[in-house]
Amino acid sequence: MTRYGMVIDLKQCVGCTGCTVSCKAEHSLPPGMLWARVLFKESGEYPAVQRSILPVLCNHCRDAACVKVCPTGATEKREDGLVTIDYSKCMGCRYCMMACPYGARHFNDKLRYFFPGQGPTPYEEIGYREQQVGVVMKCNFCQERIDKAAGNGQRPGVDRDATPACVNNCIGKARFFGDLDDPNSEVSQLIRVRNGLQLHQELGTDPSVYYLY
Repeated sequence: MTRYGMVIDLKQCVGCTGCTVSCKAEHSLPPGMLWARVLFKESGEYPAVQRSILPVLCNHCRDAACVKVCPTGATEKREDGLVTIDYSKCMGCRYCMMACPYGARHFNDKLRYFFPGQGPTPYEEIGYREQQVGVVMKCNFCQERIDKAAGNGQRPGVDRDATPACVNNCIGKARFFGDLDDPNSEVSQLIRVRNGLQLHQELGTDPSVYYLY
């Protein structure tokens, strides 16, 4: 059984936020909404100051709390491991936002434009064409790329067109994507050799995103 997941090498991440920008462009996200965030923390005192970088996104958990609390079945767990949202079923109750321990979900309460009062830009007219309001949104591992790849023989994590935009656009080569259930995949080998860790393992959600320290 295929279970798609991501590995992020924190030693390679330079904090450029290229993942954030590529995700925003890929999904035509409105102002103020970021599915792929990069968190920064500074510690210590001058001159011994250290800056920590942590990219975060939806973890596509195996035992996803958001799936359990969704009253309409809008949030689903696919056989390939992706946690998706059917916007036509979402009633905007935001139970999933409260249940998610990773803060990965965002409520789209209204259409927002980059230049308020001036109407949509040409980019927004195209990108917002199918955007819905009153629904919860989140990272979907670029499921449209994965689904398209299934019909043309491309492999997610190997072929660029079948791989999440944030992985393709990572200038530090810090992101990897592939099948966690395949012991020979690049992601599985990285997790095994470098002892990949999940965020909040104590919660038992079994995230599909691993970090290398």
